Amino acid sequence: MSIILSGDFHINADKELFTILKTELIKKYGKDKFDGIRYHIILGDAGFLWPDNALSEMYIFNTLKERPFPILCVFGNHDPVLGRNDLQEIDIGIGEKVIVVKNENPFIAYLKRGKIFNIEGKKLLVLGGALSIDKDFRIPNFSWWKEEYWSKSEEKLLFKLLKKENCFDYILSHTGPSRVNENIFASRKRKLFPPIFDEVAAFNEKVDGLITCKQWFCGHLHVDKHYYCKNFMRGYQYLYRKTTLISDDGIEVL
Repeated sequence: MSIILSGDFHINADKELFTILKTELIKKYGKDKFDGIRYHIILGDAGFLWPDNALSEMYIFNTLKERPFPILCVFGNHDPVLGRNDLQEIDIGIGEKVIVVKNENPFIAYLKRGKIFNIEGKKLLVLGGALSIDKDFRIPNFSWWKEEYWSKSEEKLLFKLLKKENCFDYILSHTGPSRVNENIFASRKRKLFPPIFDEVAAFNEKVDGLITCKQWFCGHLHVDKHYYCKNFMRGYQYLYRKTTLISDDGIEVL
């Protein structure tokens, strides 16, 4: 049994739906491996429940229901679900409650940041959030959603948790740690995002120094790139157009 990970979805704003279609996943991994997928995790900016987008979202739901597995989302910086208190939270048996967007096929929910989840035998620390680089920086304190940055209380709770548990199979976030982001920026001929200070990336950098894991997965930068840190002896996989399949046989990025 396996988990598939993908990057920013943006409710298909730039045709991201194509990368996670049933036909595309079968073409990438084969029918047997597709049939073994139990969960799909979007690494932030899924964009579900975007205001005034109901018709487009209905088309997306109808397309995604061709796949038999639920969708779980990490919080990004373009997620209207951030901060909403009118959505149901339920226990689906993965260690913590999830915030439900759609309860029937396809099942779609958000994973709370700062929590530990156990999915298909994998211990996952879920983070989330990032700086919105498409905001208007001329407007003081402009943000898409108030909660794109972690609150101080959220940060304190996570650091308290990490004093007790700090060994994980994988870390799931939206943006990466700041030093890794900077390495990705430096290696690109065309820099899509400007090197603006990101509080969440700096926060992830602190978390990175407190944990052990096999690999870190994130999105946000709209690249498909892997970085290996010799000091921490682990990789950081950024996803956008590619997907990652995690199974007992290993990790495939296609």
